Formats: sequence, structure tokens, C-alpha cells
Amino acid sequence: MAFVIAVAQRKGGAGKSTIAANLAAAFAEGGERVGLLDMDPQRSLARWDELRGRSSKARPLHFEAPSGWRVPSILDRLRRETDVVLLDTAPHDDSDARTAVRGADLVLVPLQPSAADLWSMDATLDLAKKEGRRVMLVLNRAPASGRLLDQVTAAIHDRGLPLVGAALGNRTAFAQAFMAGLGAVEAAPKGVAAAEARALAAALRGLKDD
Repeated sequence: MAFVIAVAQRKGGAGKSTIAANLAAAFAEGGERVGLLDMDPQRSLARWDELRGRSSKARPLHFEAPSGWRVPSILDRLRRETDVVLLDTAPHDDSDARTAVRGADLVLVPLQPSAADLWSMDATLDLAKKEGRRVMLVLNRAPASGRLLDQVTAAIHDRGLPLVGAALGNRTAFAQAFMAGLGAVEAAPKGVAAAEARALAAALRGLKDD
């Protein structure tokens, strides 16, 4: 049965699509059968998948952009047919976001090291709690160091919230890969961004059997 990860955060611009795309590519690199669902009305991943079809560097994965009543049946099928399923959710608390969280084994909440991201994640945490789903936070576009990063990290720990040890840095390689329909592990496999994506995928893979 597949491990289903919903990438969810009420605030727009937190990097949900970038994280979902890079995780999908990293899992596929590891030989896993990957399902990727774009449930965000902006359809950023749908465009990414179109570009992906033109690249010889792209590894195979199963992509769909469902909404509404179709999501549960698609998830049931992908649970049987894949090893991991990633859901890119809408940046607000609508019915599709609730459906995604309800169908997930893990809710991955990305946040940039900023007060706005820290404050806005509570709605997503509340939704995951109502649905009885496990939550992990992940830092995105994180600098190597800095006072704000330390403050945000301390605030997360003070609240007793689970934070993935692997973070994605503030690197142009992620944006460049996304614009080509690729993950960092495919566009620049020896780069630092690729190493970060692999580390995050490995950390999440380790949660599957916890």
C-alpha cells in the first residue's frame, strides 16, 4: 500500500508545489512508483507535468489533476498501484483540501522562516487534528543560518510541533528545475539542492513504518 503525503499549508506562496514536485522526483529516483496529484486550482503542477513530458531527464511518475468527488476513488486506486502518493493541495481550507488531508497518512506542512508562515499554519494543523492525521512541518527556502531562522525554529520547538530534520534551502536550483518540468535531482543531480531533496525524501520515507 502506498504512503500518502498531503502537502498542505493555508498560506499561499509557502512552496507546496515545489516541494511536491521535488519529492516526487526524488522518490522516483529511488526506484519507487510515484503518484502525484495536483489539487490546487492554480494547477502549477499540471503545467510542470506538461513541461516534464518534453524532457529526457524526467523519470516516470503518474500524474493527475483531479478535484471533488473523484479524489477518494483515485487515491484508493493509487494506494494499490504505487509506493508513494503526493498531494499538492489548495492554499485555503476548502472541501478539496479537507478531502486531501482526510485521505493522507501524513500531512506535510511547509513554511518559510517567517512570522506570516508560522502564524498561518494553525488552520492546517487544526484541520489535520480534526481528521486525526499525523503532521510534520518542513522548512522551505531556509537560509543556512540567521536570527529569524533561529526564532522560527525555536517557536516550533516551544509549541512541541514535529519538524523534519531535513530542510530545503533558498536555492535558485529548485526554481530552475521547476521551470523545466523537473526536480532538482534530475536537473542537477550533483548539486546541493538535489542533496537536500533526497534528504527530505529519505526522512519522510523513514516515517512510513513508524
